[in-house]
Amino acid sequence: MRPVLREGEYVYVLWPHGKPLAGHIEAAVREAEGLTVVLPRAEADALDLPYDFVAAWITLEVHSALEAVGLTAAVSRALTQARISCNVLAGFHHDHLLVPVADAARALEVLAGLSAANAAEPEPVREVVLRSEQPGDRDALLALTADAFAVSPVTGLPVAGEPVEVKVLRELLVAEEYLPEFSIVAELDGEIVGHVISTRAWVDDLELLGLGPICVTPRLQRHGIGSALMRETVVRANAAGEKGIALLGSTEYYPRFGFVPAASLGVEAPDKNWGDHFQLLPLALWPGGVHGTFRYAGPLAAV
Repeated sequence: MRPVLREGEYVYVLWPHGKPLAGHIEAAVREAEGLTVVLPRAEADALDLPYDFVAAWITLEVHSALEAVGLTAAVSRALTQARISCNVLAGFHHDHLLVPVADAARALEVLAGLSAANAAEPEPVREVVLRSEQPGDRDALLALTADAFAVSPVTGLPVAGEPVEVKVLRELLVAEEYLPEFSIVAELDGEIVGHVISTRAWVDDLELLGLGPICVTPRLQRHGIGSALMRETVVRANAAGEKGIALLGSTEYYPRFGFVPAASLGVEAPDKNWGDHFQLLPLALWPGGVHGTFRYAGPLAAV
């Protein structure tokens, strides 16, 4: 956990009933009694809105699942023991603390101390088991994929209806290009928490792997499970004598596994608009001198 102090001072304001929203509102809570908003103090002054509490805003840069237990309680307890009042705002990705502006520096010291103390006493490691998909897994895999892609990774907005990734996976699992050894499941305490699938693909007559979708249950994202699935895929692909793996994805995440823009290796994306997001990992038996357009398995090609 790394506490980061935002610039400026922030205030809580009871928004006047019927007044159109204005200014740079950072957070809002609707209650039966009215609408409470948090906004920069300068904005409240400019709008002539009264307030009592002037706060500093501290963001805890650690991903905290909304259903997780313990983080908020530990932070509140540490600040209470230091006699620092605290209001907590839980966002989708981070928790945010509003503390008296005069106590900001001391609050940062308390939080840094809390983080250091817990880093010295890590929780027992729970082992993630990676294994090949089994016939009885499929319903769980589809449910996991629906959960993982309920929020679009492209827009950041909730998806209406069934995510397209669920339809694609359902069809890949029964497609001719399905390769059972490359449908890999991550299991934690008997629960399926991650999955990656790679299916047969081609550049002209050269057989390659097309990776995707890959997903991890939302509460355990950023815990290394996706990375473990990627590394297992690469190990299996090399052992099987595969030539390369292609995927469409983040140019910040996948290069850590050795992926490069596919075009730099002579492989063109099925859609030229994908640009450098279409990436390829040349494996140990990559032949070189490859030129052509990549062809995904049927269900992926149809997306």
